[in-house]
Amino acid sequence: MDYQNRVGSKFGGGGVAGASETNVDRRERLKKLALETIDLAKDPYILRNHLGSLECRLCLTLHTNEGSYLAHTQGKKHQTNLARRAARDAKDAQLTIPPSHQNTVARKMFLKIGRPGYRVTKVRDPAMRKEGMMVQVHLPQIREGVKPRRRFMSAWEQKREPPNRAYQYLIVAAEPYESIAFRIPSRELDNEDEDETGWNWSHWDPDTKQYSFQFMFRDPAY
Repeated sequence: MDYQNRVGSKFGGGGVAGASETNVDRRERLKKLALETIDLAKDPYILRNHLGSLECRLCLTLHTNEGSYLAHTQGKKHQTNLARRAARDAKDAQLTIPPSHQNTVARKMFLKIGRPGYRVTKVRDPAMRKEGMMVQVHLPQIREGVKPRRRFMSAWEQKREPPNRAYQYLIVAAEPYESIAFRIPSRELDNEDEDETGWNWSHWDPDTKQYSFQFMFRDPAY
């Protein structure tokens, strides 16, 4: 960059760089240094989304190319978050009690018999402006004494598909069946009403071997 014609500079001296030029030059130097020393394949926080952009899962920032991401990793925000993560991991390691060999619980082994039958129905309450889903799972060969279980999983927690922040997953498990997963919109769930007389409910019928439950999404306006 040519600074020799800036005000207050001597001929051939290059001039005095301003704050913006200094920051640009610093970022370029950090980017070049990072490109030479950092292997992106070993970075646990980098994620390439379906649009080809790069995301930093630690700082939740979006970058158009590798150079921009690498410059971000050398910045104050990323370094501060790295220090916080390291401190938290060290604290968790100190609080973790190593398992005793005497108290180790044996892992249950069972033969899976395939996926159960199911039906998913969309539900809607126009008065309350709520939308949701009702799921019915038929489990005729469920193990005696076992009750079905369900949980919601984020896109980053599952390992079967590339993470997509637009979706989350609903997992239903019951031995000896294989666990089944439903991909649903990544919307906030309405957990205000969880009794069986309201919109959010669950019921296991041991006679018909059918597990039914319903959940609602929170209205974005609230």
